[in-house]
This record gives sequence, structure tokens and C-alpha cells, in this order.
Amino acid sequence: MTTAAHFTAALRDRRPLLGYWSLLDSPVAAERLARLGYDYLAFDAQHGLFGYQGLLNNLIATDTRGSTAVGVVRVEANDPTYIGRALDAGAAAVIVPLVDTARDAADAVAAVRYPPHGRRSYGPMRAQLRIGPNPADTHEQTAVLAMIETADGLANVEEICATPGLDGVYVGPSDLRLAIGGATSTDPHVADAFERALTRIREAAAAAGIAAGIHNGDGASAARRLAEGFTFASVAADVVHLQQIAASHLDAAREGRA
Repeated sequence: MTTAAHFTAALRDRRPLLGYWSLLDSPVAAERLARLGYDYLAFDAQHGLFGYQGLLNNLIATDTRGSTAVGVVRVEANDPTYIGRALDAGAAAVIVPLVDTARDAADAVAAVRYPPHGRRSYGPMRAQLRIGPNPADTHEQTAVLAMIETADGLANVEEICATPGLDGVYVGPSDLRLAIGGATSTDPHVADAFERALTRIREAAAAAGIAAGIHNGDGASAARRLAEGFTFASVAADVVHLQQIAASHLDAAREGRA
């Protein structure tokens, strides 16, 4: 089983990592996904269908026998309560949305670190079973990632990446495409500007020596982004893939029946 220590060390060393994105509250699915070879499973508490109990159950399920993955949580907001609860439940890393400034990034880092380095409240309910109860171990083994997905976040990306204690940045491509003027989250008319934005984010992270990740709709896109210089990539998402595979089987069955 991959441990939080191994995952966080690889992330900070900018070694390539691949994850799978989950929107559905299904611990049984998480158990199966955790055994496939992904480095992490990311549970989306911002846009996904998770309550806190569901989040906890899926993090527990990720630790199944034969798991290659750790649990990561995209929290609801840049708030110490949400961040602390995800970490207390056993998340190896938190992805913090809507980070617009270096101050926002510093606030996220502070929510992950115990005093005197931050302001996380002490109560690692389940985390102490996976990482240990000591603050020093927690700081070594848990990571904080800031999402770059707004016009302000892009404008301030160099300063955000230079934030002390920040382990990486993560691109939300749908929001970022809208932020640079896209009419939709997949608008091809802003493709060139979008690629330039990605290059700027990658280069800012590399200059600061931190990880750079991005959300992808499929494995081929994830491979492309890693080849371009991103250091970790998520493949998304269970609810979409469930619909796609069910539709493909339905089409095949209808063709065979015709």
C-alpha cells in the first residue's frame, strides 16, 4: 500500500504521479479503483456528491488491501474547518479551490500546518492511524495544493507558487477556460490563450520548485500534459466514465439487435 509519506515525497520531488477523480459517493467503487495502480484517488467535496460521512468512508475504502493509492480531497473552500476535517479524516493532501493571491495560498498552507507554523486545530481522528499523531510527521507527510482557475489566480501565479510551504498548484481547466474568456468550459476559440496559460503555470511551478498538476478528461490527455511538463495529472471522473461506458454498451447491444 502506498503511504502518505511516499506520495508526498514523490509530489515534492516533482516525480510523475497519476490520479483518478471521484464525484460519486461509492466506497465500493473506491476500493476497486484504489487497486488499479493510480497513485491517488481525488474525492471532490466541492462539486462532488459527498457529505462528510461519505468522504470519510471513501478515504477508509482507499486503504483497502492491495491499494496503490492515497486519498486526496478537493475541499469545499479555502477554509480551516473544511481543510482540517479532510486531513483529520486521513487525506494525504488537500486541493484548495479558487486561490487568487499569494495571501490566499498562505492561508491554505496555514490551515494545513499546526502551530506555530500554521493554525490547524489539533484532532487527527483518523489521520493518526495513517500518518501518526505528531505534528512534525503530519507536516512531513501531508501536502497542500492551490488551484489556479481564475483570472486573478493566473495573473498572480508566480507569487502564488513562491508561497512558503505550498507543495504545488493544480489547474482547474474548465474554470480557467471560462476565466480567460471562453463562452463555455470547452470553448475551442480560446484554445491558444488556454495553452499559453498552462505554459505560464507550468513554468511558474518549475521555477519555484513545486509540483504542477492538471485535471483531464481521459488518460491520453493526462499523458500529453505529463509529457509537456506537468508533474501530476488526474483522470476524470467516475460519473462521466460510468455514463460513457454504459452508453457504449447500449449502442453495441442495439447494433447487434438490428
